[in-house]
Parts: sequence; C-alpha cells; structure tokens
Amino acid sequence: VQLQAFGGGSVQVGGSLRLACAVLGRSVTIHDMAWFRQVPGKEREFVAVVTASGGHTFYSDSAKGRCTISRDIAKNTVYLQMNVLKPQDTAVYFCAAGRPLSSALSNPSVYDYWGQGTQVTVSS
Repeated sequence: VQLQAFGGGSVQVGGSLRLACAVLGRSVTIHDMAWFRQVPGKEREFVAVVTASGGHTFYSDSAKGRCTISRDIAKNTVYLQMNVLKPQDTAVYFCAAGRPLSSALSNPSVYDYWGQGTQVTVSS
C-alpha cells in the first residue's frame, strides 16, 4: 500500500486548504484513513480519521468544526478540508492507513502505512 499526500501550501490566516491522499494498492474502504500533523520537535498529532467500516469520522478538538475528512471511494482518495486556518495549524500533514482498535484511532503508532507528508503554512 502506498499513500501519496498532496495539496499543502501557504495560506493566510482564515483561509482554506484541501489536502488529498491518494491510496495505491488497496481500497480506502479496507483501512481506517487518518490525518496527522507534526511540527519540528513535537510528537505527531492526530487531526481526523474516517473509519473503514461505515465511514464514520472523528476529529481532534482543534479540528472539530473547522476540518472535514472525507473519502472518495471511486477515486480511492481521502481528503481533509481545512477552513478558518490559524498560524498554529502550520505543520507537515501526513495521511495514514491502518486498522487500529476503536479506542486507538488517534494513536499514530498503530497505523501501518504513511504518506510522505505535505507542508501547510499559515501566516498572518
């Protein structure tokens, strides 16, 4: 399984970006698909996940209300729509695939496959 993340860039405060994660080699419906982010010197942080079964979505508190994770089964791609971006959203964003327990959806160590990361920079 290969994950290819793209769509990052530079945006001003309050702007929007849509990240995409193309999944190669397996259907997006087989794995839980998640987005994490990381800044230098800090641990990888959970942003959102869409579950393999049922397509249920869960968000971090910082993402709730501003971000939407979705999947396009026909395109085998997962998206992260981010709105009202803040400087603290600046990070490298990674997509991940796995089958974690429902209690561990936000734990990066239980995901098996990772994309290469895409930089998001929010400036004032």
